[in-house]
Amino acid sequence: MLIEKYINPFTDFGFKRIFGEENQKELLLDFLNELLRDEEGGIKSITYLKADQLGKGAIDRRAVFDIYCENERGEKFIVELQKTKQKFFKDRSLYYSTFPIRKQAQRANWNFELKAVYLMAILDFVFDDNKEQKNKYFYKVKLSDIETNKVFYNKLTFIYLEMPKFTKTLDEIETRFEKWLYVIRNLNQFDNIPDKLRERIFERLFEAAEIAKFSPDQFDSYEDSLKIFRDLNNPFDTATEDGFNKGMKEGLKQGIQQGIEQGKYEAMQSAAKKMKQEGLSIALIARLTGLTEDDILSLKRLND
Repeated sequence: MLIEKYINPFTDFGFKRIFGEENQKELLLDFLNELLRDEEGGIKSITYLKADQLGKGAIDRRAVFDIYCENERGEKFIVELQKTKQKFFKDRSLYYSTFPIRKQAQRANWNFELKAVYLMAILDFVFDDNKEQKNKYFYKVKLSDIETNKVFYNKLTFIYLEMPKFTKTLDEIETRFEKWLYVIRNLNQFDNIPDKLRERIFERLFEAAEIAKFSPDQFDSYEDSLKIFRDLNNPFDTATEDGFNKGMKEGLKQGIQQGIEQGKYEAMQSAAKKMKQEGLSIALIARLTGLTEDDILSLKRLND
């Protein structure tokens, strides 16, 4: 039984309800403009594109973006929500960026001029190599010269938002961008719209996110999405703690780390089994858990 008034935006349904529906396009447009405020020229309009990129090979055909759109200048935007840590997520980001690049190729006398491509990832985890930067949650990456730090190529941009690091309270937030991050981080914990967020764009967001206004089919879809989210997170947290305790008993730093990693892996295995029982595809389970398809296929009793 759901007791929350507003959806959890870290579920697939919740994320796409806010940012991926045609009648809520204004929300995505406002968010992108805040996210890319220092880029040249604001985005005036966006068009949703087909999210699955069908390439020539089997691996290419598994590339599915959460949100894929373009602006009036033909620039492409991939917006990804990632709920669980994946070992090669940065590699995956780079791989995803190649699809809108390759699709710009033209026949005959093409001069190779490209439109800009942006990949933005909203992360419900922190990269291991970023953990020491406790107050830095916004990463904007472009190709730059190592010696001068000047941007070498301005048409390929990666943005990562490590949401667990964004811990500002409502009283502490100052900018519109911070308001967006605060809403994304805390939406399902609200009972009503805070006065500080009484702006038209956020009022529209809260209206779209109110569970009581869902149709029966929408409600069922959200419940299914929420169940997957909980399956991913609850055993993950428990197993991580168990793994840490196991490592502590071994009394070695290496043992602690191994225990934590083993706990994470076992948690993902448990979540994968539940997802398979719910009828999810192997490809989707791999994407949600970070396990490989071979890992999932080799799980005991997975196909029972």
